[in-house]
Amino acid sequence: MQKINRGEVTKYAFDWRDKAVLNVKQNEVFELETDDALSGLIEDDSDNPKVHDFLSDHVIKLQGAWPPKYNPVIGPIYIDGCSAGDVLAVTIESIDPWRYGYSGILPGIGPLGDSKSWEDCSEPHVQRIEHLPGPSGKTRDGKGKYSDKLTWDLMPFCGTLATAPEREVFTSLLGQGPFGGNIDCREIRAGHTILLNSYHEGGLLYVGDMHGSQGDTEFTGIADETRANICLRCEVIKNKRIRGVRIIKPDSIVAVGINLPMEHAVYDACWNMMEWLRDEYSISHKDMYIRMSCDPAFRIRTYQMVRAVTIQHVVGAEYPKERLSPAF
Repeated sequence: MQKINRGEVTKYAFDWRDKAVLNVKQNEVFELETDDALSGLIEDDSDNPKVHDFLSDHVIKLQGAWPPKYNPVIGPIYIDGCSAGDVLAVTIESIDPWRYGYSGILPGIGPLGDSKSWEDCSEPHVQRIEHLPGPSGKTRDGKGKYSDKLTWDLMPFCGTLATAPEREVFTSLLGQGPFGGNIDCREIRAGHTILLNSYHEGGLLYVGDMHGSQGDTEFTGIADETRANICLRCEVIKNKRIRGVRIIKPDSIVAVGINLPMEHAVYDACWNMMEWLRDEYSISHKDMYIRMSCDPAFRIRTYQMVRAVTIQHVVGAEYPKERLSPAF
């Protein structure tokens, strides 16, 4: 299996001019060792790891560029047979988070950072989260230990997945669009297939920003950030263009919307869903438009609602596969 080890490739932008760091065939499984969003805030996975705080020289160095050099990614990865005007279908095979992740309060990020009413929510704080192995012996199905009193099931996912945009260069911190990007969508996880537009020969895929878990909205701007090993494979859907990111789950489909304000992200997700169902399931716009208001199986999921620089809100319109047939 082809593999890129942690630290061998570190990029901070989705740039079509970058030279490919890996060439893979369709359906070839490959592995990437990714860094965390702050490039090693927790330095090791020992019983007593070194943890940098958010005011450390380590973080200040990342803030020396603008936008800050947060959210490193690996790429671009060239997929044989993928061309501009195709759709790249990326299937996540597995994600194994590192022993530790972290969350907390990063000054200047999040909705309460400048509020006098919530002063303790503006002070920098790193919250270490230990990742405990699950029944598989790996963290992919393990537990997140927040404290001695609180644990939860891990739900590891890939926060940043993107193809190189057609003409512009976007940072891996702020870049979002129909090419994917830093969208922190919890559905980009093992067993799911993500559909992205391809704008260049080879697709030019970028991957990074693994999370051990995340609540709705990622309110503070920092979820359970972690290093991880991710295995994935890609297929190509020829001569197709989609309105936005789409995700195929075992029992449902999710159409993603990315916009500001939140209601416009919801509109975009719904339009993305309506076009998908018309084009591939013969469900008319009118039929789906009405169903979205009356069928309780239709759901809107809120993934990212972070107040930080130019980050947009990210939502998903979800509908079960058992409903994917015309009603009339």
